[in-house]
Amino acid sequence: MSGRKVLFLCSGNSARSQMAEALLRKLGGEEWEPWSAGLEAKGVHPLTIKVLKEEEIDTSYATSNDVREYLGKKTFLDLITVCDAADAACPTVFPGVQRRYHWSFEDPAAATGSEEEQLQVFRKVRDQIKQRIEEWLKDPKVGLKP
Repeated sequence: MSGRKVLFLCSGNSARSQMAEALLRKLGGEEWEPWSAGLEAKGVHPLTIKVLKEEEIDTSYATSNDVREYLGKKTFLDLITVCDAADAACPTVFPGVQRRYHWSFEDPAAATGSEEEQLQVFRKVRDQIKQRIEEWLKDPKVGLKP
């Protein structure tokens, strides 16, 4: 990959940031090089994999990564926090980042109930992230932090 590097950051890198990375990989094409991380890597949630496969997205590359694995090793042009906890805890200055965005999504990994009820939440969040990425690809100022 050699496109514009984007880091999606959330608290655990188990659902929201994984979905965002996978969806940008699919929707953005070769122009983009998406990555994801968490403030604390918690493993990829199995329902994240399931709802991405429903979109015919290959998740064989998916690993849960701690953001510290990238600091000083990778440079990202864009940093997009996809949860309020990550936005609050992320340093205001992130090495190399030229644009920082915040897109707040509920945490599907916190959903309770039957598997089908949990899947409903995962699908809803996946679809919200997909819509936001589609909007962002048309207008990169969507969600830009001041």
